[in-house]
Amino acid sequence: MTLFGKAAFYTTVNHFRDLPVDSRGEIAFAGRSNAGKSSAINTLAGRTRLAFVSKTPGRTQHINFFSLDEQGNFLVDLPGYGFAKVPDKIRLHWENLLSRYLRERGQLKGLVLIMDARHPLTELDIRMLDWFCPTGKPVHVLLTKSDKLSRQEGIKVLREVGEFLKAYPNCSLQLFSSLKKTGMKEAEEVMARWLA
Repeated sequence: MTLFGKAAFYTTVNHFRDLPVDSRGEIAFAGRSNAGKSSAINTLAGRTRLAFVSKTPGRTQHINFFSLDEQGNFLVDLPGYGFAKVPDKIRLHWENLLSRYLRERGQLKGLVLIMDARHPLTELDIRMLDWFCPTGKPVHVLLTKSDKLSRQEGIKVLREVGEFLKAYPNCSLQLFSSLKKTGMKEAEEVMARWLA
């Protein structure tokens, strides 16, 4: 059984006070709204509709918790950043909730940052790195949609992003494809270490 093989929806949270109290360890997934975050979660879980894949980027508007096992470990799906067309008041509420969660949540073991391999290191991705890395918790970058690159392009983007990430401690990265299901084992091994 894989780390995500038993993943099941647990709860949706819109306020910091409502975060699960029985959690032992959490792995958060974040990324730009159309970078393939929901597809990556579904692929890792071996499911088609665990995380909601929307034609409208920015549909995940709350923090969604998926239980992974009986020990109290969770996969946490954060709202995608960058595209959501929402009123300022709602956007500010999310930003406050997200910042508190990422900075203050003791059970958070690490952040999986989803980037489209064809357009990595956007301004918002870099802002997320600048903002999260000072917590000292690890970040694993999944360069998704890698099936859309040739082998040479994949090697090149890995090298360039790897070079950039040298400025950030505790960062690792890999290529990943939901379509071809490549990179699943590597991603699982990283996250299993975080929860061990």
